[in-house]
Amino acid sequence: MKWSNYRAALFDLDGVLTPTTDLHRRAWSQMFNDYLRGRGVTDPYTDDDYFAYVDGKPRYQGVAAFLNSRGIELPFGDPGDAPAIESVAGLGNRKNEYFNQVLARDGIQPYPGSLKLLNQLRRIELPMAVVSSSRNARAVLESAGITGYFELVMDGNLAGELDLPGKPAPDVFVRAAEMIGVTPAEAVVLEDALSGVTAGAAGGFGLVVGIDRGAGVQPLTDAGADLVVADCEELLA
Repeated sequence: MKWSNYRAALFDLDGVLTPTTDLHRRAWSQMFNDYLRGRGVTDPYTDDDYFAYVDGKPRYQGVAAFLNSRGIELPFGDPGDAPAIESVAGLGNRKNEYFNQVLARDGIQPYPGSLKLLNQLRRIELPMAVVSSSRNARAVLESAGITGYFELVMDGNLAGELDLPGKPAPDVFVRAAEMIGVTPAEAVVLEDALSGVTAGAAGGFGLVVGIDRGAGVQPLTDAGADLVVADCEELLA
């Protein structure tokens, strides 16, 4: 890996820098399966559904995609909907409550290989940004103790303020690159989600790296990854 060929690195958060994907997956599973049981639906939510409909997408978009897969139609509602409200936004906020409880109780640590890569890129003074669909990204970064590595955190909150569509659209990655002063062709995207890899490929980035935390080498390659590795430590120069 010749990092000197690039001028910036744009990292997804969950599943790339921190193992928060496991926390998210548990929170999604609890929320959806509790909801499905309450409606008398016998086809449960599984990890396959996570990768197919939820992984890497903005929260409400993931809720809508999964419900559609089960033929369930709900009003979108409002982002301010209480978690008890039966709407797309309400269910998304319900899941977020579960996630925040687990994060506050257990905390989070970065993947060791990811921390090694962050330290190396900081030593060579390569600008870095986080590009995450999560509205909890800053809380996760602070819990993991890695906020200071990044010039920019393009999270779900900032993307909403800028009215940017979420992954798999490339807009959040492209705008993040612009905000740290590089073109997409000069930057590396590091993603573990199929939707994020698709976004990086669509944005014309210099290199799109798929981190295989469960999505699979071939699906990540098919989604547009130029390179697939099992861990960020494989990207050390």
